[in-house]
Amino acid sequence: MAMKTRGTAGWTSAAARAAKLLPLSGLHPAVVGWAGARPRAEGWAVALSGGSDSVALLLLLWAHWPERRARLTAFHFDHRLRGSESSADAAFCRKLCAALGVTLVCGRWKDRRRSRSEGDARGARFSFIESEMALRRLRVLWLGHQLDDIAETMLMRLARGSGAAGLAAPRAVHALAAARAGGRPRIHVRPLLTLRKEEIAKALRVAGAPWREDSSNAGGAHFRNRLRRDVIPRWRRAAGRDALAGAALSRELLEEDEVAIEAWVDALEPIGEDGSLAVFRLAGRPRAVLRRALHRWLLTQPKAGDLSRQGFQSLLRAVELGVPARHSLGRHGFAVIRGGRLRFEKMRKSRTSH
Repeated sequence: MAMKTRGTAGWTSAAARAAKLLPLSGLHPAVVGWAGARPRAEGWAVALSGGSDSVALLLLLWAHWPERRARLTAFHFDHRLRGSESSADAAFCRKLCAALGVTLVCGRWKDRRRSRSEGDARGARFSFIESEMALRRLRVLWLGHQLDDIAETMLMRLARGSGAAGLAAPRAVHALAAARAGGRPRIHVRPLLTLRKEEIAKALRVAGAPWREDSSNAGGAHFRNRLRRDVIPRWRRAAGRDALAGAALSRELLEEDEVAIEAWVDALEPIGEDGSLAVFRLAGRPRAVLRRALHRWLLTQPKAGDLSRQGFQSLLRAVELGVPARHSLGRHGFAVIRGGRLRFEKMRKSRTSH
């Protein structure tokens, strides 16, 4: 969208108008309730690409939570994949944040290559944001995912065989484990999950708030773009009902189920102080409970290598049976079930004769 609003007064007025068009009552209720209970001195970070969703997010945060303005920090990451367009995105974000009095931190993908995947770009962006948040001791990151993103993410993950945890993404309020040992846990917050992309864009247009369009979104290089352009419009027409709302409801229900299973695992306390998994405590439990417990145990093993899907299923079966077993976890060691417990055993170094 072309620049129409200029200067501090233009942007602050646009933010006020956007907040009237997209009131708190229209944002995700879990986020609104969560935000109201947060400490007043807590700083909030915002992922700002310059696109319509992230611009709307920043304007709504600024307008709906005025007491937080002085503690807002926006992060913009230049992937350097679209030449001058990428540079213009960064310049746009600087003007917007300057007008609102919001601190902006910019990063650039120094080691990028045009052949890198969408996943690589996303990983680089989040690595930058996580590092900068750690430096500034920020824990809360606000993200502009909206209703359309739910359907796109669900279809992408169905294609690769994700379970309930993956299909429950993106969550409105998502507490994540610390990115590194000794770090602080992070919280991702998505208040726009109740709003359609077209609804957000319309509100920005009426409010007089411009945004940047990513020309690569119109192409078919990435899976998400192909779904957005070729699949979802036909899927919505074929459904004969509000398919986006249906996907959002399914996501909510899957999250409820996932939370219940995780609570069940919590109650079993399957991982001991010595780091072993109490296989005997899992006997007779549903396979979904065993799967979560095993996932948790693997995440606590820094020396365990990447386990293939087939390898995980094989180890899960051994846990389910509860019988003595030994499975390779890469070049550093093995997962060993003995005496009703699963432990990581280091690879013994072989002695060579000279």
